[in-house]
Amino acid sequence: MLLALVTATAAAWPAKAVPGTQDRLKTDLQYLSSDKLEGRGVGTKGLNLAADYIRNQFRRAGLDVKRVDGDAFQKFNLVTDVKLAAPNSVKLVGPKGASIDLKVGTDFEVCAFGGSGKISGELVFLGYAIDASEAHYSDIKGVDLKGKIAVIMRRTPLQSDASGPFAAPHGGISRHAALRSKVSNAFGAGAKAILFVNDPYSNRHNAEQALSRAKDAVVTAAVAFNDAKPSDQKTFAEARRRLKASVERLEGVRTSQKQGPADPLMKFGYGRSGNSRNIPIIHVTHKAIDQVLKAALKTSLSGLEAAIDKDFRAKSQVIPGWTVQLQTSIETVRTEVKNVIGVIEGKGPQADETIVIGAHYDHVGLGGPGSLAPGSKEVHNGADDNASGTVSLIELARRLGGRKEKPARRLVFIAFTAEELGLIGSARYVKEPVFPIDKTVAMFNMDMVGRLRNNRLIVYGTGTAPRWKKLIQAKGKQREFALSLKPSGFGPSDHSSFYGKKIPVLHFFTGTHSDYHRPGDDWPKVNLAGMEQILSMLEEIIIETASEKARPKYIEIKSQAQVARTGSRPYVGSIPDFGSDGKKGYAISGVSPGSPAQKAGLKGGDLIVQFGSAKIGGLDDFDLALRKYKGGDVVNVTVIRGGKRKALKITLAKPR
Repeated sequence: MLLALVTATAAAWPAKAVPGTQDRLKTDLQYLSSDKLEGRGVGTKGLNLAADYIRNQFRRAGLDVKRVDGDAFQKFNLVTDVKLAAPNSVKLVGPKGASIDLKVGTDFEVCAFGGSGKISGELVFLGYAIDASEAHYSDIKGVDLKGKIAVIMRRTPLQSDASGPFAAPHGGISRHAALRSKVSNAFGAGAKAILFVNDPYSNRHNAEQALSRAKDAVVTAAVAFNDAKPSDQKTFAEARRRLKASVERLEGVRTSQKQGPADPLMKFGYGRSGNSRNIPIIHVTHKAIDQVLKAALKTSLSGLEAAIDKDFRAKSQVIPGWTVQLQTSIETVRTEVKNVIGVIEGKGPQADETIVIGAHYDHVGLGGPGSLAPGSKEVHNGADDNASGTVSLIELARRLGGRKEKPARRLVFIAFTAEELGLIGSARYVKEPVFPIDKTVAMFNMDMVGRLRNNRLIVYGTGTAPRWKKLIQAKGKQREFALSLKPSGFGPSDHSSFYGKKIPVLHFFTGTHSDYHRPGDDWPKVNLAGMEQILSMLEEIIIETASEKARPKYIEIKSQAQVARTGSRPYVGSIPDFGSDGKKGYAISGVSPGSPAQKAGLKGGDLIVQFGSAKIGGLDDFDLALRKYKGGDVVNVTVIRGGKRKALKITLAKPR
């Protein structure tokens, strides 16, 4: 029956170009990936301009754009940034009433990846806050951190040893040096606040490099001055000026270093990537902490660093007689975002059933955490990611909205927002659907369909309904696509949100490239002819799915395309809920069929707050806690479900 249907439909819908398609795609693409739209980053004016454009195109295509409270926009708020408020204070309190008041901006800075709070507590020197069983080193074990405040050095021990236990390849930085790793380890062990300090080695190393650069500048300027001809007065005078300036800079560096190496504080905003903690975190100077260490332990940070390097053993300990009183004030910045929704109503006995066609329209704006071009502040236009999917969505709306006959099922076109922040727009839709989820029979997604090369098309979700594989193969053969079929319904795009609700999905993708999440992802590099072939294929699939009497049958796939971090950690099968704004724990939106998470009884909506002995405040904590175990280990897990704590046991699987 399926083969007959495919053959008959193929005759009615030949694989040929529809006049004007590529011109329309190009026009839409040029606008959505223009600098004017600021990379369509969440929180930019450009993202709102994109939403307005999509709504207008949906309306012109004949779609109903008034199904969400009289509009096309499904609006909600996200925390998109933080700003420093007041007051912020730190007082180190010692024996017999001794105290040291620190000054913000001079002696300490508030870290944006921490939270607000007014607390006091006992101080614990926690070394580097590393817990690395593979290196036989732990600053955490044997230390009671519950209710205390941790003093943590940045980086790792033995940094001068290029082949040391924490040396990273190619001159990189060990994952144990990451701020998030240190915060997670301290938080998981019960610390209620963190004082970061620069490690002494980095300060010394940076000072040596600064002095070396200043000396090199003098040499370069001296050579230029020596080569300058006095007869060329202008060139000679400029060479003399540069030599004098470089000598003065060298003397300035030498003078400043007589006071000791520079000890720069992290400016507010540094290190924040959207996964903040609710505990206060500050960065203090060596001078401030050394006063405490010398009084209480008769040593300094440099002394403790040297002691750790000498025998490669942690020196974590309570700092006797000293407490800290601190207050941090951080305000969250919330931004309104919106999914854009247009509807073509169905006609007939299946008219109350819905097919969703989607693509996300946001990108990474002017760079930052989502960019793969470190330090870049250029506009990341995201022509392929995902203006290509968005303009294909618009073109499908035009084609299907322009048909004389109504489809047998309702077609809902959704341009999702905040996909780059973690599938947030699609997660919001399935949580608050405009049309019932149990009546949603299929979801088709397009994400990065603009770089078709060698006719290779990747399609995810081909195992999520019995009919998909043969249907995709038949349609692909018509267009001579070199198909790569992926059965799983989970993956790093918006179709995952729907598959997690037991809805069959298909996701179309032409692969990553060197411009991915970089400023070079511009429209001239997009393959318009390839996009036309992909959207025409999807058009046929939508029409056939809408016309079939029986809805596609959902199939559980017991394998999962990776949605979160990869690496050596055991497999759990939990699906992060990135839209769980403000929850203190690791929220999951679902579990993969047949996974350890499902077998343990975890469910979508659970909030994991404890994993083994580690307290869990977010995905980072869960990820790091998981790395301490291996496949086959049985771990106690505590979740919040329906407002109540529930204890479960999970048997971890081998890494995938």
